[in-house]
Amino acid sequence: MPRELVAVAPRQPVIRAYDEPLLGRDEVRVATEFSAPKHGTESGVYRGSSPFSGRWYDPELQVFVPRRGERRDFPVRLGNMSVGTVTEVGPEVERFRAGDRVFGHMPIRETHTVPEGRLHPMPEEMTPEEVVYWDPAEFALGAVRDANVRLGEVVALFGLGAIGFMVLQMARLSGAVQAIAVDPLANRRALALRHGADGALDPTAVDAGLEIKRMTGKGVDVAIEASGSYRALHQAIRATHLGGLVVPLGFYQGEGEGLRLGEEWHMNRITMRSSRSISDPNRDHPMWDSARIRQVAFELLRTKRVSVEGLVTPIVAFEDSAEAYRMIDEHPERCVKLGVRFSR
Repeated sequence: MPRELVAVAPRQPVIRAYDEPLLGRDEVRVATEFSAPKHGTESGVYRGSSPFSGRWYDPELQVFVPRRGERRDFPVRLGNMSVGTVTEVGPEVERFRAGDRVFGHMPIRETHTVPEGRLHPMPEEMTPEEVVYWDPAEFALGAVRDANVRLGEVVALFGLGAIGFMVLQMARLSGAVQAIAVDPLANRRALALRHGADGALDPTAVDAGLEIKRMTGKGVDVAIEASGSYRALHQAIRATHLGGLVVPLGFYQGEGEGLRLGEEWHMNRITMRSSRSISDPNRDHPMWDSARIRQVAFELLRTKRVSVEGLVTPIVAFEDSAEAYRMIDEHPERCVKLGVRFSR
């Protein structure tokens, strides 16, 4: 029987067997080659701390309300994107045949049986590591566009996770003349300098907001907060000049501890603009929507205009994925974006 990585309870990842479903007429069966999780959003579900764990988002009223009925959060599949090879196709499938390499938004498991519309052909010039960065690149592009980074501006980036490294590079592509990164993890700060940061600050060692003000004179034009930390959001506000812009991109969870809106946000008339690339209509509707953002983000990866060098780490065998998933949650200093390789 094939196997998959799931969380059976908060912070309890296991590899378990599952039954292979019958192949539908419009479905494709894929043998997985490489997978990766979505660290930020997925970690909240894994830990049981996501806003969706205890509440329900009403799409009509666009507000969170108490969850209806019995709460059933676990087991939950882990993983976000996978690359693999087609092994079977249904009789109505037109785009793929056995032997084709494909990718899509799929969890960490040995096989996938999905409608053909959920899959994309794997470009020969791309690596699996580049492909699994599509999701972070999409959200990063949405944030950089929401931040309206323009030629000559000074930018601060808080949070060097998978999305943060894409934000850093895209801000440079957009014309930022100075980019300052902030993250408590030394390995990520070192990588940031390789990927275009002019400086990388440790917020546990310095007053990041104050230090950025001193480095830039009056503060940055825009700060993008990609960590999901309320304390980081507060420092992003402190780092931004009078009347400047802060774009929160992180997936915030729980109470806003460390965020003091009565201080710099109030005194300096800071604008905060929430970013979520998949929430249509886009701010630049109708010329831009989530589909166009996804397309452009993928092209930036395919044409190597943004780099994933050193960013998919560690890469582990599927047999070790449960232990690795637990490790990246408990020891983020050992990881940027986890990769899972399947032996064939």
